[in-house]
Amino acid sequence: MSNKELASLFSTIALYLEIEDVPFKPQAYERAAGVLETLQERVEDIYEREGVKGLDKISGVGKGMAEKIEEYIKTGAIGEYEKLRKKIPIDIKELTRIEGVGPKMVRDLYKHLKIKTIADLEKAAKAGKVRKLPNFGERTEQNILQGIEFVKRSKGRWLLGTIFPYVEVLLGKLEGSPFVTRAIAAGSIRRMKETVGDVDILITSEKPEKAIGYFLSVVSYEKIWGKGATKVSVRTREGFDIDMRVLPEEVFGAGLQYFTGSKEHNVRLRTYAASKGYKLSEYGLFRGKRRIVLQQSQDNSERSRRIACATEEDVYRALGMNYIEPELREDHGEIDAALRQAQGKLPGLPKVIPYGSLKGDLQVQTDWTDGKDSIEAMAREAKKQGLEYIAITDHTRDLAMTGGMDEKKLLSQMREIDKINEKFKAQGEKFRVLKGAEVNIRKDGTLDITDEVLAKLDVVGISVHSNFKMPKKDMTARIVKAMGNPHADILFHPTGRLIAKREAYQVDMDEIIATAKKTGTILEINAFPERLDLADSNIKRAVEAGCKMAIDSDAHSISHLGYLRYGVAQARRGWAEQQDIINSYPLKEMLSLLK
Repeated sequence: MSNKELASLFSTIALYLEIEDVPFKPQAYERAAGVLETLQERVEDIYEREGVKGLDKISGVGKGMAEKIEEYIKTGAIGEYEKLRKKIPIDIKELTRIEGVGPKMVRDLYKHLKIKTIADLEKAAKAGKVRKLPNFGERTEQNILQGIEFVKRSKGRWLLGTIFPYVEVLLGKLEGSPFVTRAIAAGSIRRMKETVGDVDILITSEKPEKAIGYFLSVVSYEKIWGKGATKVSVRTREGFDIDMRVLPEEVFGAGLQYFTGSKEHNVRLRTYAASKGYKLSEYGLFRGKRRIVLQQSQDNSERSRRIACATEEDVYRALGMNYIEPELREDHGEIDAALRQAQGKLPGLPKVIPYGSLKGDLQVQTDWTDGKDSIEAMAREAKKQGLEYIAITDHTRDLAMTGGMDEKKLLSQMREIDKINEKFKAQGEKFRVLKGAEVNIRKDGTLDITDEVLAKLDVVGISVHSNFKMPKKDMTARIVKAMGNPHADILFHPTGRLIAKREAYQVDMDEIIATAKKTGTILEINAFPERLDLADSNIKRAVEAGCKMAIDSDAHSISHLGYLRYGVAQARRGWAEQQDIINSYPLKEMLSLLK
């Protein structure tokens, strides 16, 4: 059992209770789900050590939820969930994945049309039945159909931020095994794609069968798709597939290059290799065109045909090009750039921003609005993670559902930040909390906080939170106007997308990038796994235009601060260098780059 599994269950109960119009309890379950989602220690370990009292001590859980967790640990089920599921036989998690479809809408759809699944909803909407319901209409019906198409396109893909921690733990276990020499994730995980279909793991081992046995002993799986002497494929209990392959040491580099992909990169690389008289495969780089199959019985003459396959660097070097970082391998010009660079010509490959190079985080939410932790707690955790500064950017007036701050509350928070900075200084700690805000861009392009108060902030982030369906021309004009405000420093999550849930709003990114360059507005690379906004293609365009960017976690709890690495990965995929990212600079230099 994982914390995420239990969090998902609590979140589903909250949805059922909302359908039932039960007061207070949905919020309690949702709050507990959020806590479990980010909890560092397994609830089973806490329960084993301290019992239900230990669970009760978890901030945001409480006695009632602690007892539900205990029930699940003991029985593998929660009675309240089972009763609700039988009473309301709806696939509520899937239905509420559709943008704009909430629990109350699901209730009405079930009440009037007996809709239980996305398939039911799609059929009813296509038949024109949804528009006839009270408070729905033709536009709502069309939006639902668009949302269903988006969910269907996203099906079978997992957020990088969901899968990456799981894989990281698994690799640690494999590397700790006496049967595994080394283990590395390949495929889209290694390229740090926004979403992942399945997981490819490559290992080396002198005892492949024992290594495979060990893998099966540490993976929680529900089905074995296939198992051989050097490969095993499983479906995890979480619902995604893992393929693990054992490769010989002498061809590990070639295998890693091949299984890292992308398919498009590999096709281009193999085509180039063939043009130079080589054959490239997962077994190595060979002279000549004759197919080589690696077997124990191969003679030395066959083996001598294979060259440059122990490391990836060897493979690329033998083909006359510089090493290409995994995040760049998408056939977006990286092979030609690597060839030019090896010949001393420009433009070559970028020196992409290194992981761990950020010195600050410029979008952090706290319990002053919709965050879970205090300003000081967020600051101390950021310092612990090696940062030198953070900007507190709680939501402002228009986002009432988050407790958005008006000018009076914002000024009060500024005074609180002054006290915290004085406390750090008195303790001899070189860490700075910056005064900021995530200011709402209204439909007409104005901001929801006065310029007089914005001028007092260190960092002003601006963002769109409503009216996502505006025509492209109007949305672009709205954002451009807001960027023209002399206090607007950073455009947060510039396209508003939520991966696998909501498409980006229609906006002219060429005009946004040109405006950013003209006004000195920083473009954000939002590292929150559901956003990763800007997309890598837009980052590349911003780099080419000479725009500066910021990589921010959009943290709403201390556990979210670690999301910065996904933002760095996104920047690397967009060919960004350290000099392009303002919060890779020390505090004084970073501040000089703001308006």
